[in-house]
Amino acid sequence: MSASASPVEARPVLLIVEDDLGLQRQLRWAYEGYDIVVASDRATAIEAVRAHEPAVVTLDLGLPPDPDGVTEGFATLREILALKPDTKVIIASGHGARESALTAIAEGAWDFYAKPIDIDVLGMIVARAFHVHGLEAENRRLAARVAASGTGFGGVIAASPEMALVTRTLERVAPANVAVMLLGASGTGKEVLARGIHDASPRARGRFVPINCAAIPETLLESELFGHEKGAFTGAIKTTEGKIEQAAGGTLFLDEIGDVPLTLQVKLLRFLQERVIERVGGRKAIPVDTRIVCATHQDVDAMVATGRFREDLYYRLAEIVVRIPSLAERSGDAGLLARHFLAKYARTMNAGVTGLAPDARAAIDGWSWPGNVRELENRIKRAVIMADGKLITAADLDLGGTADTADGLNLRAAREVADRKAIRRALSRAGGNISSASRLLGISRPTLYDLLKSYDLHA
Repeated sequence: MSASASPVEARPVLLIVEDDLGLQRQLRWAYEGYDIVVASDRATAIEAVRAHEPAVVTLDLGLPPDPDGVTEGFATLREILALKPDTKVIIASGHGARESALTAIAEGAWDFYAKPIDIDVLGMIVARAFHVHGLEAENRRLAARVAASGTGFGGVIAASPEMALVTRTLERVAPANVAVMLLGASGTGKEVLARGIHDASPRARGRFVPINCAAIPETLLESELFGHEKGAFTGAIKTTEGKIEQAAGGTLFLDEIGDVPLTLQVKLLRFLQERVIERVGGRKAIPVDTRIVCATHQDVDAMVATGRFREDLYYRLAEIVVRIPSLAERSGDAGLLARHFLAKYARTMNAGVTGLAPDARAAIDGWSWPGNVRELENRIKRAVIMADGKLITAADLDLGGTADTADGLNLRAAREVADRKAIRRALSRAGGNISSASRLLGISRPTLYDLLKSYDLHA
């Protein structure tokens, strides 16, 4: 090789564990782009895992000395995952396919394929396994970078590209004296991000004052925001500053801004226009320098269209609008957050808990998390308390039948979840370019178009 020649990039290693010599040859020649390593029994397979650290393994359950059963295959699966837990093991077997599939996935296998083998279909499963393994490896690298620097923006624990886009936007917005509106479902961390905006702004030495507009009765909300003079109403025994004044020189976080009544929206608009307030029962205009960050889970555009939210107030509050993705939309973050919360609560509640069992990791990845980060934290906290062993199991998470739904584990649904995440990630990295995304996924453009159509996704 000349001095100017580029080094040959190492190809990913695929380990094929199969005792049928004819099928070995067929599989060896069926895959292009991989370094193929073949093993015929458990001992050889484990030796290959130690030597080559393959990202993906196809494993036949019927291995000697039990070629007509599954005991040796499952023992091999357990040893592979004990050595290298991030390995994507694809089980292939004709032995009691449904029962074997349930057991394999519960013990940590990535996918299951019933014999007789269709090389093209198995090839697609292998390609997806390599792709997901690569995404997870990148997430771990990003997580390590976050850990090395403490935490991300505002203390956010995340490594997904979806949240990276959000934090990059907020990092740019934080120093500017503009109103920010955060849109996202409950439990997505809007207050954490609002506090991050405050901490990264020139107002960081001032106070960060949060108020949940939905949690305060309408009759009291005006007084909470604007304060009141002594004697303004029954029980007003002294003059009291409102939240806007308390946040002077700092940031006021108005959570659930969509719940502010129309009558109070007028007074809030005046403050934003003139930067002065009047306390309830007062006649004096008080100048206040407070930055507003607000948030809501409601569709504010629809509220404006129906007259439930003033359009002029919306444009004052929404100088910058940032949408916070749900946890289900954050590729890989559920697992990262689960490990963070486990470490947090194990220290104080159950030091014997050290990690997540394979079935718990699969349950976390497969759950839709309607309650978002808040739900995940509560589940992990409960699981740490309830766990009997060192590892949290799927049963400890109590995710409402995760491991026993629709005639057992629904492999098609689990695969669809993985496909959707991988496709969204590839499209994000490719900037919506179908050709580039299909290359990242290791599939053809027509196949990607078919998947987009069947999953109702958009480039």
